[in-house]
Amino acid sequence: MTWGLHTKDSSGMGRVLIVDDEEVVRKVLRATLTEAGYEVVEAEHGGKGIEKIGSDDNPLMVDVIICDIRMPKINGIEAISFFRQQYPSVPILVLTGFPDTKMATELMSKGVFDYLVKPMDEEKLLAAVKAAMAHRLALSDQH
Repeated sequence: MTWGLHTKDSSGMGRVLIVDDEEVVRKVLRATLTEAGYEVVEAEHGGKGIEKIGSDDNPLMVDVIICDIRMPKINGIEAISFFRQQYPSVPILVLTGFPDTKMATELMSKGVFDYLVKPMDEEKLLAAVKAAMAHRLALSDQH
């Protein structure tokens, strides 16, 4: 069974956009997710993430977005706000090295699917992405 809603051309679990300014974090996430069967697209800050997902008349379709909070240029809060507004059906996982309970509560109330803390345990990451994919599929089944 293919989980990804927008990956008809590829057999796989779905497409994940990783938005994080730390290259080493993106590499680890890419390796973990690719090995689990996901297609991965990377962006080094919020602006690049916005650019990659909505670059032209034919936007990149992703099934889950993993986004850091503290980044240069356009930070995670601004990027998440854009993603929620433009792509409300795409679940967003926050991945941060600076856990903040107040911010986590605020983000979850604004529709963020899950709030994860670096360094990320591989199993927890895969479980969170899988849960986000299942949530997205459940939403799409309702429409």
